[in-house]
Amino acid sequence: MKNFLFVFFSGVEFLIAQPKLVVGIVVDQMKYEYLERFEPLYSKNGGFARLLSEGFFYKNAHYNYAPTYTGPGHASIYTGSTPMYHGIVGNDWYDRSRGKSVYCAEDETVKTVGDDSREGLMSCRPLLASTITDELKLQSPNSKVIGISVKDRGSIFPAGHAADAAYWLADESGRFITSTYYMNSLPKWVSDFNRQNLVDKYLSQNWTTALPLSAYLPYTDADDSPHEGTFTGMAKAVFPYPLPALRQKGGRKLIKGTPYGNSIVLDFAKEAVKQEKLGLRSVTDFLAISFSSPDYIGHMFGPRSVEVADNYVRLDRELGEFFDFLDKTVGKGNYLVFLTADHAVADIPSFLTERRVPAGGFDYALVNDLKKYLFDTFGDSLIESATNLNIYLNHGTLKAKKLDYLKVMESAKYFLLTKNPIIHVFTAQEITQSHAMGFNYLSETARSYFYRRSGDLVMVLEPAHIEGSSGRRGTTHGSMYAYDTRVPIVFYGAGIKAGSASRRVHITDIAPTLALLLKTSFPNACMGNPLVEITDAQSK
Repeated sequence: MKNFLFVFFSGVEFLIAQPKLVVGIVVDQMKYEYLERFEPLYSKNGGFARLLSEGFFYKNAHYNYAPTYTGPGHASIYTGSTPMYHGIVGNDWYDRSRGKSVYCAEDETVKTVGDDSREGLMSCRPLLASTITDELKLQSPNSKVIGISVKDRGSIFPAGHAADAAYWLADESGRFITSTYYMNSLPKWVSDFNRQNLVDKYLSQNWTTALPLSAYLPYTDADDSPHEGTFTGMAKAVFPYPLPALRQKGGRKLIKGTPYGNSIVLDFAKEAVKQEKLGLRSVTDFLAISFSSPDYIGHMFGPRSVEVADNYVRLDRELGEFFDFLDKTVGKGNYLVFLTADHAVADIPSFLTERRVPAGGFDYALVNDLKKYLFDTFGDSLIESATNLNIYLNHGTLKAKKLDYLKVMESAKYFLLTKNPIIHVFTAQEITQSHAMGFNYLSETARSYFYRRSGDLVMVLEPAHIEGSSGRRGTTHGSMYAYDTRVPIVFYGAGIKAGSASRRVHITDIAPTLALLLKTSFPNACMGNPLVEITDAQSK
């Protein structure tokens, strides 16, 4: 039986069906281009084919801030906001009050539930804003909200503060765990699932290509590419990958860097739907799934690799099977799916330079040059920490030496601007003053700046330049450029009409769209705008 909401306009009563289940899917490091570039490799019965043929998708969706990392990405999708308001400025940041780097989801006040490790000392507390999942729970306390990922942050931020559960995969034990923030013991069905030891079963086989290797090569670089990283224990990045042997050195966490990390997440998600009866009750439930393995694979092998293509071919098939499962359990038309990504990714710099495209890396050794410059100019190095292209000045030393804070920042800024590959440097003063202009007029850098967690100087690199040595293998993400910001946004299922749009939209538009569809309040720091192609179609 569908859920219904009665709405009154000018004395006329309308009956609007609401989905029994919302499934939020975030694919970690998925470029929009993967939908098109690998389309000839996808199955006609696969998940991506169904999303694009029956769903509504946006061809020009972007992140509207930088840095484009996993923690901020998941937080921004579900809050409809950016780090300047929700506070998740990176996967980690420097905490001046504690004098050390902190992780975005760490919580020393909780305990691990599910094994004896410290991998469960996590919660949503560092996130300062509400999520769309929180708003659903506030409006409908009996609704169930569950987050699932192999990464803790990929599960925790989507599930939100008021979640019934967030589960993630522990590196050492290979079990799905949680923390006492959510519960004091695992449900029996989770313990039963863990006893199957599926990580060990998946790692007992080799990773071979799902299609013949020749099928991938029109859409990828060569399998034996000198630009790719390698698993520990292998000299080259070539198929097949002997996972049983590699597991001896890499441990159970090896599964996260293979497509089988996606497989076990979907195994667990199906069990959650069945055991928690998600979508089978009188209220709307929310299942937040994040596939993190594409990120591990993409970092190591790069976006033009056979490994990345094979990952998406396999994910396409598994999503198709998952949608078939939802059709049978929840009922076709009774569930709503949205799919997006927490960021995209840059090409491997050496791959680009080999083709005469400007690219390179940023070496943090440059910070030592800045320290020397500041010492020569002001009598002290004055740098307390540097991470995520943020430089943190030592405020205690500045005060003790009675140095002019603004003068030091400006001096450091103009020193850095003389160095390659830095193209811009913003000071804390410039960014905080710009905040008065209003959200829509801010730069991508300003939209991610949160003074208590960000640095005194924020650097922006030239296009195609990434953090790390220019000679590194593999790649990363984090910039304000389109190769990092352009991701898919697709809505599919209950009440969604097939179609597409090319207008520019932002990742922060997903949460307010869901708020209108679910008739909840907007998340409390939401800055996005509802996607009218989705919301207006529901009212017709």
